[in-house]
Amino acid sequence: MMDEKELIGEIRELRQIKPNKDWVSLTKSQILGEDQGVRGGLWGLLINYWYKPALATVLTVFVLFGLFGISQNSLPGDLLYPIKKITEKSQAVFVSEEEKPKVQLELANKRVEELNKIAQANQVQKLAPAIKEVQTSVSQVTKNLVKSEKFDKETVEEIVNLKKNLEKAETTLATKIGSEEDEQIIESCTKKQASMLIEDLKTRTLTEEKAKILEEMEKLFEEGKYSEALELYLINQ
Repeated sequence: MMDEKELIGEIRELRQIKPNKDWVSLTKSQILGEDQGVRGGLWGLLINYWYKPALATVLTVFVLFGLFGISQNSLPGDLLYPIKKITEKSQAVFVSEEEKPKVQLELANKRVEELNKIAQANQVQKLAPAIKEVQTSVSQVTKNLVKSEKFDKETVEEIVNLKKNLEKAETTLATKIGSEEDEQIIESCTKKQASMLIEDLKTRTLTEEKAKILEEMEKLFEEGKYSEALELYLINQ
């Protein structure tokens, strides 16, 4: 006969015994029914082969969209800046040839604005990559400007803004940013557009106010202030 201590020891050992996994699975299927087991098996397969990959894809998409959104505020030299450039290039793919000059001007103005932000914040380590981005973008713009004869109002406005922004950046940094060739092309373009607008206004019947604007535009043109003449025209439209 076992005494009390031996009996308690045997009971504790029995508690540590765990049922066989196959037996548990079989018993469960018998209790719940064969169909339930099949459904459970199919559901398990769906989870393994569909749900997990699908969830991973959705999470990846959300992460990518999040990165694209955050990258839009990045500046040259930042970790996410290349993602911003990729986004811009992907959008430019769907732009027609006629719209390219305006889109490229908008991007060039963004590059100069980024440079001005960096200069104002005195982020010296980012100046070199920012200046390089501006030079590359402006060079691309001027290549397309020489191919075009006439621009719409929005494009003319972007040209004027680019010239002003470049001058602001060069004044702030006390250094030349654009090449002589690029500057000459932009100057030539503003001169051509100002001349065309002035000649067009001369053929119209103008109010007294518009006639004064035309007179001032002609004066600015004669002084070689072509972008100022264009800006005066744009302001009064």
